[in-house]
Amino acid sequence: MRVAVSPPAFLNLRRLEGRIVALFLALLLVVQFASFAVIRSSIARNADASIEAELKTGERVFRRLLAQRADKLHDAAELLAKDYGFIKAVGLPLAEQGTVETIKDALANQGERIGASVVAYFDNEQTLVTATRDDAARFASLLKQKLGGTEAAQLALLGGQIYQVALAPVKTPAQVGWILMGFVLEKSALQDLQTLSELQAVIVMQDERGQWRSLLSLLEPAVADRLAGQIPPGGGLFPADLGADHLRGLWVPLMVPEQQKQQQQLGVLLLRSFDAAVAPYRELQLTLLALTLIGVAIFALGSVLMARRISGPVKALALSADRLGQGDYNTPVLRQSGDEVGDLAAAFELMRRGIRERDENLSQLAYKDQLTNLPNRLGFSERLAERLSQSGAPFALLQLGLDRFKHVNDVQGHDFGDRLLCAVVRRLKNLLGTQPHSLARLGGDEFVLLLEQADEAAARAAAEAIRLDFETALCLDEQTVDLSAGIGIVLAPAHGNDAKLLLSRAALAMVAAKKRQSGSALYSPQLDAGSQESLSLLSELRRAVEGGQLRLYLQPKVDLKTGRVSSAEALLRWQHPERGLVPPMQFIPFAEQTGFIRELTRWVLAESARAWAALQAQNQALRISVNLSTRDLMDQDLPAKIAAMLRQHGANTDSLCLEITESAIMDDPQRALETLNQLHEMGFKLSIDDFGTGYSSLAYLKGLPVDELKIDKSFVLAMEADLGDARIVRSTIELAHNMGLSVVAEGLETGKAWKLLAELGCDEGQGYFIAKPMPQQQFSAWLSAWTAPDLSHESVETMLGGLNI
Repeated sequence: MRVAVSPPAFLNLRRLEGRIVALFLALLLVVQFASFAVIRSSIARNADASIEAELKTGERVFRRLLAQRADKLHDAAELLAKDYGFIKAVGLPLAEQGTVETIKDALANQGERIGASVVAYFDNEQTLVTATRDDAARFASLLKQKLGGTEAAQLALLGGQIYQVALAPVKTPAQVGWILMGFVLEKSALQDLQTLSELQAVIVMQDERGQWRSLLSLLEPAVADRLAGQIPPGGGLFPADLGADHLRGLWVPLMVPEQQKQQQQLGVLLLRSFDAAVAPYRELQLTLLALTLIGVAIFALGSVLMARRISGPVKALALSADRLGQGDYNTPVLRQSGDEVGDLAAAFELMRRGIRERDENLSQLAYKDQLTNLPNRLGFSERLAERLSQSGAPFALLQLGLDRFKHVNDVQGHDFGDRLLCAVVRRLKNLLGTQPHSLARLGGDEFVLLLEQADEAAARAAAEAIRLDFETALCLDEQTVDLSAGIGIVLAPAHGNDAKLLLSRAALAMVAAKKRQSGSALYSPQLDAGSQESLSLLSELRRAVEGGQLRLYLQPKVDLKTGRVSSAEALLRWQHPERGLVPPMQFIPFAEQTGFIRELTRWVLAESARAWAALQAQNQALRISVNLSTRDLMDQDLPAKIAAMLRQHGANTDSLCLEITESAIMDDPQRALETLNQLHEMGFKLSIDDFGTGYSSLAYLKGLPVDELKIDKSFVLAMEADLGDARIVRSTIELAHNMGLSVVAEGLETGKAWKLLAELGCDEGQGYFIAKPMPQQQFSAWLSAWTAPDLSHESVETMLGGLNI
């Protein structure tokens, strides 16, 4: 297993500490390298200047050595020229036997005594008389130069050797000739120069091709030739290299050709080691380098300490920021210094406090209900989940949904509704007392209560206590409000161990309690199955609309006096591919609950307009009634949608009668009234359906822009056997007529009921006695074949007598 080892922070260039150290060290190294470069350049310049001075001094020393040797040689020549024996021999006629030999012996003796390489005697005509060497005639040119007024050269190149030459006149007392003495220039002169100046010297000669070659040197011939080959054309000071050794050279002329008579130049190449000259400085550089390294180490240590001093608080701020990012707003951010980083830490601390305050405020908004100060749905859900994770002890959930709260809220106003909810909370808290519980408002008029250590019996007892307590009406602003609620009960862990699941099952039980009007209901798996079935039903309803599974049925309405068919009611049927014909009560209430009823209404309106157009084409046009739901009336765009649909099918507002139930109007009276007024102004006939089953007041009903009342079939079906229902029917007909409304009776299933309704003044009837709802395709044929029944045999006098008619 490999373990990743992170480098120290000051070595990681991605970190602030590493970048600070790197920056400081880089600046130091740049300065040091620049210093080294300047020092090195200065050393090189100083060394070159020093070597140049040494070489020029060496040139003077070398010339001085040559001059000293020349003076010695000249003194020896003059001594010989003044020797009495020599003068006497020279003064004899040269033709005499032995005179030349005597001169030669004198020359040889003097030459041996001073170590001369050649000694020669010339007469005044520059003719060689005798010499210690046979080739001495070659030196005659030097004598001619002297007599010609030219200074006798100190050096002469003859036979590949360098000679230092001196001349002296011989006088007896008149001048009779010249003595020439020459010494071969040997390495001793170069050794003397090296001893005195530590310089190397190479005597060089330029050949006919202009190339320099060494003649005399203390170095190896090959080395001396290599150095001679580096002499620049103009001479002077120049750099020379000998392998790894670096030298500086100075070429000094010793003999220059006189008027092109001599084609060769002779000079000395003085050499000084550059490396030896800068060696003391190299030691200084090494010392400076050592000091620099020590300084870099100390500087690096100081940089690391400074970087850590800077990055330490920054790291602490980074950790604080990380804690803030993770939601820890309680740990304070400490200020560790009084500099800018400390100011930043102080700013972080202010930010932490501000975030904590805002977080607390947001938490209040997110987890608490602002009206009742109770936990809201989210807060209670989290508390419930925490309760489930911490303990497996049993408990019960009771979900309450107030009855008719929306109506109270709409009629009395939202402020009144808010105070009503707060009063309900106070009632619940007083009722529960010290019993371990948690109360929350889920939203709207729904509350949830968690009872600790409660079983089914305790939960039912609590629900019954709430129901009984709610029987006592509330008084707010001198208004008496009757309270009632549907209560759903779930038990944990019997009904689940998940917070979301328990709340959803409590909601199902609450809805069941409201439907049954039983006060409370305990959750059962059958409620869940119904919920799953509802979800499936919604998907199937969507497919029904899109897949053409819906059918439009029509049920005729008949004028009870004339027997003529006056209109028809549009009814929706669902031809399911697997279930067959689905009854309306199995999907219409669900569609109203989910809001899908709008899609169904749109479909029925379109099909009704199309059916009216088909009947119109057969001269059988009659008004078709369409039911509108609560959600339809809440749609402010409904009038415009219906008008557009009628235009699409070539129908007008007289073709439809729109039926509305009392409950649909009373759910939101204001918005419903606005929609009804728009429809009335457009010319639609409006009808109140199932009149007598709602809770609307007659005064409120009088203000609605309706044209017709439909008596609920429950009264019509029972009026033949119950005079009370008959009286209700009679009163409703009279009331409607007094309000200028026509009346339609639903549930007409016998001839006797037809005759009685006609006697009571009812305008139209609808029911199985006339015809059952039928597919729109069959309605035209039925309408053509319709004849009113003979009711002459029906007797209703007894009932009319009971009604005092």
